[in-house]
Amino acid sequence: MTQRLMRTSTVVVVLASCSPTILTSDSADHVALERVSQAFPRPVEGDFVVRNYTFATGETLPEVRLHYRTLGTPIKDANGVVRNAVLILHGTGDSGEGLVSDGFGLPLYGKGQPLDAQRYYIVAPDNVGHGRSSKPSDGLRSTFPQYRYADMVRLQYQLVTERLGLSRLRLVVGLSMGAMHAWMWGYMYPTVPDGLVALASNPVQIGGRNRLWRKLIIDAITRDPSWKDGNYSDQPTGMATAIGILGIATSSPLALQKEMPTAEAADRGLADYVGSELRRRDANDMLYAFRASEDYDPSPHLEKITAPFLAINPSDDFINPRELPMMRSLIGRVKHGRFVEIPVSDESLGHSTIGQSRVWVPYVERFLKELPSTPAAVSR
Repeated sequence: MTQRLMRTSTVVVVLASCSPTILTSDSADHVALERVSQAFPRPVEGDFVVRNYTFATGETLPEVRLHYRTLGTPIKDANGVVRNAVLILHGTGDSGEGLVSDGFGLPLYGKGQPLDAQRYYIVAPDNVGHGRSSKPSDGLRSTFPQYRYADMVRLQYQLVTERLGLSRLRLVVGLSMGAMHAWMWGYMYPTVPDGLVALASNPVQIGGRNRLWRKLIIDAITRDPSWKDGNYSDQPTGMATAIGILGIATSSPLALQKEMPTAEAADRGLADYVGSELRRRDANDMLYAFRASEDYDPSPHLEKITAPFLAINPSDDFINPRELPMMRSLIGRVKHGRFVEIPVSDESLGHSTIGQSRVWVPYVERFLKELPSTPAAVSR
């Protein structure tokens, strides 16, 4: 989840080396924007269809479509194994599209950056239930199988191995929901990734306040009579409440106070945010996405994670606040685990800091350099 409860901005931040250039929709030079768009290869998009898939609930679908995007070119070693693939995973309600955008991607995939797309092969899927992959709003609505996180990770694995032919991943990078998937990759498929990075997560079952705000979103939708058991013609009115809760949970108190210092500004900002999100979200899709996390609990499996693991949490994250002790107490059970906390700054946005890749990319760069047995194809 990288949504921000902030006024819609026309500012595009472009990172070149360490110096940001600010381009606005009013002043941007088309030539400059064209140079930006050429900073890393344009994504190649595709669809992978998994036939006769059985979900963890026992429900089935004759076809599950996974949409995905790739950047760069797979490079094989002397044994014919691709060694430069990186799987990057989005948050709840998002898609892989944002992960290959210029604003997010330049600090990661641009020339000379840690995951330079001229050297790495980047894979950014839309998870089931999200983006252009199979989801309830495609037509099945509330009869769509209730997928769980285990299903999402298994389908990611099938995409990577069956469609793309990858037996190894140099890195799995996950944001929010994707971070929780990274923990699961670590014990479900321990021999596939060389390293794992989880941005904004905790390696425990979702309980406490984290469960409370998620349950409020679920209840705001399902207890609204206009939801009609998922068979609505217009988005149920409870969606406005659900979106407002999501905006608060993924925001930063410092940033919001600066952006909305008065009651009038806060009310206007909330109205703008809810209105914008209502136009792009579907209640069934949102409901399914939040229910999917109910099987998440990597804590019994941490010793099975053998690949180097980097967990990064923003200090001002409402969802995974620094006051909670779980990460610090459990990261030691991961054989090669490390935890980094991003300090509060003018650039931090609470949970949504994960969408500001320039803030955390230095940690990933160091982690990559320390990964053992760097393949020659990648390090050249």
